[in-house]
Amino acid sequence: MDNIYLLIVIALAALAVADLVVGVSNDAVNFLNSAIGSKAISFRTIMIVASLGIICGTVFSSGLMEVARKGIFNPGEFYFEEIMFIFMAVMITDILLLDFFNTLGMPTSTTVSIVFNLLGAAVAMALIKIAANNGSITEVVNYINNEKAIQIISGILLSVVVAFTVGALVQYLSRLLLSYDYQKKATWIGALFGGVALSAMTYFILLKGIKGTPYADVSFDIIGGVTIKDFLEQKWVSVVSANFVLWSIISYLLMNFAKTNIYKLIIGVGTFALALAFAGNDLVNFIGVPIAAWQSYAEWETSGIPATEFSMEILSEKVATPTLLLFLSGIVMVATLWLSKKARYVAETEINLSREGEAKERFQPNYLSRSIVRFSIGLSDATSNLLPESWQKGIEHRFKKPIIPLTKNKFHELPAFDMVRAAVNLMVAGILISIATSYKLPLSTTYVTFMVAMGTSLADRAWGAESAVYRVAGVLNVIGGWFGTAIIAFIASGVVLALISFGKGAAIAILLFAAVLLLARNYISHKKKSKEIKAEYTLNKAESSSIQGVIEESANNISNVLKRTNKIYTNSINGLAVQDLNLLKKNKKQGAKLTNEIDELRDNIFFFIKNLDENSIGASNFYITVLGHLTDIAQSLEYIGKVSHKHVNNNHKKLKYNQIKELKQIDSKLDEVLGLTQTAFEKRSFEEIGKVLLKKQELFDLVSEKIQRQVERTRTEESSPKNTTLYFSLLLETKDLMTATMELLEQYYSEHDSSVEPAKIVETTN
Repeated sequence: MDNIYLLIVIALAALAVADLVVGVSNDAVNFLNSAIGSKAISFRTIMIVASLGIICGTVFSSGLMEVARKGIFNPGEFYFEEIMFIFMAVMITDILLLDFFNTLGMPTSTTVSIVFNLLGAAVAMALIKIAANNGSITEVVNYINNEKAIQIISGILLSVVVAFTVGALVQYLSRLLLSYDYQKKATWIGALFGGVALSAMTYFILLKGIKGTPYADVSFDIIGGVTIKDFLEQKWVSVVSANFVLWSIISYLLMNFAKTNIYKLIIGVGTFALALAFAGNDLVNFIGVPIAAWQSYAEWETSGIPATEFSMEILSEKVATPTLLLFLSGIVMVATLWLSKKARYVAETEINLSREGEAKERFQPNYLSRSIVRFSIGLSDATSNLLPESWQKGIEHRFKKPIIPLTKNKFHELPAFDMVRAAVNLMVAGILISIATSYKLPLSTTYVTFMVAMGTSLADRAWGAESAVYRVAGVLNVIGGWFGTAIIAFIASGVVLALISFGKGAAIAILLFAAVLLLARNYISHKKKSKEIKAEYTLNKAESSSIQGVIEESANNISNVLKRTNKIYTNSINGLAVQDLNLLKKNKKQGAKLTNEIDELRDNIFFFIKNLDENSIGASNFYITVLGHLTDIAQSLEYIGKVSHKHVNNNHKKLKYNQIKELKQIDSKLDEVLGLTQTAFEKRSFEEIGKVLLKKQELFDLVSEKIQRQVERTRTEESSPKNTTLYFSLLLETKDLMTATMELLEQYYSEHDSSVEPAKIVETTN
């Protein structure tokens, strides 16, 4: 039995490495997003600077390990065995929870996760102890470090409001000072901004770095005989003022003589500072628990006291973490930063929500987001008249975005936001996180960086009428996920602790095996999803400026849609024939996916028309008409998929043998037509479309015949209203599907080969 604790320590060490990987995948992008989004410096340079910041931050993180030891619970109330079970439950739950959010591409808080995992496991163990002693449930407060826990949780929640407010205020003032033409401003204005930003960053880098080293408590006569740490904290006004003067002069000289872009320098220093603050503040979330377990094991092993009787009061004492362990943790974090694909997937969420102008909106608006936007518009209109008209015009001029001339098809290469907003994001987030770190508060870096970015986006008017409801909905979804993290972490870690407490070694082995399986499944799922994004099913936006160019480009889309149309329609019929609910459910999703992709093409019409040459306006009419036909096809397929799934899902009567037989006849004929058409588009043999159009009337006659037969059956033998409704719905929607398809083919045929008169085609097919 004694060996189980050594095995737990070994398992926790392995889990620490895994937690570093999944944790950094979620959190590390928080200090990369501003630099990446602004495209101020190269990606390679960003990664190198961030890596150096992480290494420095991890080495100076020793004091924060106390959060895992005594920040949430009172260790003296637990015995060694109980503490080890708590730590194991926390690590298993934490890894699975963070990996789950990574797979979804949602930024969550590693701090909130570890805090509520510790809280949930400690409360569960306390309840087990209380129940064993026939105590009262109110005694649970004796086991929890209530004051510290409330302080930590309050600080985390308060950081959301503070980060958003401060970010919005600083960005608003910065834009008033610099406007969007910040590169053309006088040198002294840029130097002033550089002095403020760089002095603030430097001060907190010094404060954060020195407080974690042995030199923090060294005193010098030159600073009044006080320690360096006390001097920085007590004389902060003097230190910051001196820094401001020094950096303002340096910024002026760099801009005036070295022609340096001071905003790039700010972004580089800010990335380093935020990476340092991230590593210093969040490292405890990844390795604090395993290190506390290792130190607990070392104390117990030398005590000679049984594990069930050895009090863990020792965890209340301050114990330094070996620098080598911190350095090795930093290496793992840096490696993850460079290699993790999930990290970049999570990054897209924040960058797109703060992006200037249009972007692919991932989140759908809801009632709350619409209400917030309406309220904000009303409040803005109501308060706009409070300022003099001249002031209003001056403010509007400061926020006027310059028109940037672009060469053809280059609008996608614009940065998500400019360097002023990126600098403010890094400066404000770095300061807030460093302040929290200096007071040993495990402030959520995710909350701070995300909410600062959202606050600056709002103040910078990045959320316009075209995107506001989507962006606000995205912010609400992310914040909702944060509360979900807390609730899930608390409950899940409590349940896992209970299983471990009663199952001991066997339960730990099973849970570890299950964790490995879940992590493997999530990895495979994410990899598969990444491949699907690049798969052949993705529709491409048209970029040509002539009709012939659009015809060639969109031919792949047409072939793609027809292939999927054939598959979705066939699956609907086959699913109804055998009452296969799973097939119909997947098929319904495929129909909705196709509709969404075509909607994205429609959303791109604005940019497509903007790119057209003066002599190529006809291409827009052709492209818009094509999209209209594709929309009709997708809507018919989506409807067929929905009604088919609904019928089987509601356990209605099966379609009769004759009905299924007739639907399969239609499907067979449609498969032949769509197959020929798909081949024609793939080979760019548009002359073959004429042969397909000759089968048009035959196809319509077949559907009309089935409709007439069902009318006769309904009058004489049909007894199920639901079957009749479904069957007529399928036939009528099939007719609409064929109409849209044939109109699309006629349009392509007539545009590609003007020598063939469309009127003759129609006459022949009729």
